[in-house]
Amino acid sequence: MAKIGIIGSKGRMGNALVSAIEEAGQTVAGGVDKGDDLGALVAASDVLVDFSSPHAMEANLAACVAAQKPIVIGTTGLEERHHWLIDDAAQDIAVLQTGNTSLGVTMLAALVKEATSRLGSDWDIEIVEMHHRMKVDAPSGTAMMLGEAAAAGRHIDLASSSERGRDGITGARKEGAIGFASLRGGSVAGDHSVILAGNEESITLSHRAENRAIFARGAIKAALWLQGQKAGRYTMPEVLGL
Repeated sequence: MAKIGIIGSKGRMGNALVSAIEEAGQTVAGGVDKGDDLGALVAASDVLVDFSSPHAMEANLAACVAAQKPIVIGTTGLEERHHWLIDDAAQDIAVLQTGNTSLGVTMLAALVKEATSRLGSDWDIEIVEMHHRMKVDAPSGTAMMLGEAAAAGRHIDLASSSERGRDGITGARKEGAIGFASLRGGSVAGDHSVILAGNEESITLSHRAENRAIFARGAIKAALWLQGQKAGRYTMPEVLGL
C-alpha cells in the first residue's frame, strides 16, 4: 500500500482525498496546512498530493525535492513563476501538475484538442465555466487547461490568442481567438463547456462535476501512477495513456 500525504488537508478537498485514499485501499500518511510540519509529512509519505495555495508551492516543492518524493499538484491560480518552479523541481523528482484531476475533464480536453485540430479558424472557440461563490481565481484552472488544449489543436499560443472580460463596445471578435467567460454562484463544484461556433452550426463539449469526490479519486489515481515514474513533469492525459 502507498502512503499518501495531503498538503492542504483542511481545505475543501481534504476530506474528499482521505475518503478517496481509503476507497483505493491505500494509506493516509497524514495532512498538513499552513504552520504544520511539512518536512515530517513528506518524510512519512511515499507520494504527496497538493491542493493548498500557490503561495506555498515553493516550500512544498523544495521539501519534496529534498526528500526525493513525487508530488501531484492540483492547486489552481498558478502564475508563470510557479510553472518555472515546477519545471526546476521536475529535474529531480516526478511532478504531475494539472488544473483538474477529474478523469472526465482529462478526456474532455483530449476531445477539444482533436476537434479544434480538424475545424478551421472560422469556427470560434468560447470556454464557459461556473463554480461556487467561494472560488477566488478566474478563469478556473480547468478552463485554462481546456484553452491550452484548444490552442494546441490549432497550433497557436493561448496567451496571445485569448479574449477575456468583454465589457462595453469591444469591437468584433478576432478570428482564431479563444474566449473565456467565468460565472460564480451557489455551491457548483465545477461546470465547463467548450463551444465551437461555426456558420449556421455549433458544437458544445461539456463536463459537469456533481461531487468534489471525482477530483479526489482522479488525484489518487494520478498519485499511484506517479510513484513508478522517473524524474520529470507529467500531465493527467499520460495517466490515462492518451
